[in-house]
Amino acid sequence: MSAKQLYLASSNPGKLREFAEIGQGEPAAIALALLPGFAALPAYPEDAPTFAENAVGKALHASGATEEAVLADDSGLVVPSLGGAPGVLSARYAGAGATGAQNIAKLLDALKGKSGGERRAYFVCALAVARRGKALAVVTNRVDGEILEAARGAGGFGYDPVFYFPPLQKSFAEITASEKNTNSHRGKAFRRLLAVLPSML
Repeated sequence: MSAKQLYLASSNPGKLREFAEIGQGEPAAIALALLPGFAALPAYPEDAPTFAENAVGKALHASGATEEAVLADDSGLVVPSLGGAPGVLSARYAGAGATGAQNIAKLLDALKGKSGGERRAYFVCALAVARRGKALAVVTNRVDGEILEAARGAGGFGYDPVFYFPPLQKSFAEITASEKNTNSHRGKAFRRLLAVLPSML
């Protein structure tokens, strides 16, 4: 039985590679590739209040460019003691076009004086699949940790250097790619999606 085609709503080969690595060892029922012509599509605003709504919106938006199914994701960091911030604004927490370092600096400043449970945090990933303007599946998952007082590690991206993962006693910027794929919010969400998606395509 041939693999079902699934396009990733992105022009980022790094993101495609990450999903491919996460899916290693899973049944090869899905052929994942970057969506042709994605860069030419109008940008989706990502202004919904939840990760799931943003993921669904992006998938529906991109599904008009192909007859095949399209996968879109939205993810970010949630700190309950900050009212859920950075939340859906994670990538632009310190303003439009902010760098990872600028977002981290704003986060650490917001957490000054907070300790213990006040520094608890979790990453969320929402994945949505749509085809020809209809949503087929939405899954979410999370990974829990806490925010360090200073960055640690040289790997990862975004908030990884300050996200401490207690089971491995390391920040997400200190763990290997394999460890991250196994434990991350995106890894857990994608494996959950792969368990149900082939029967829907």
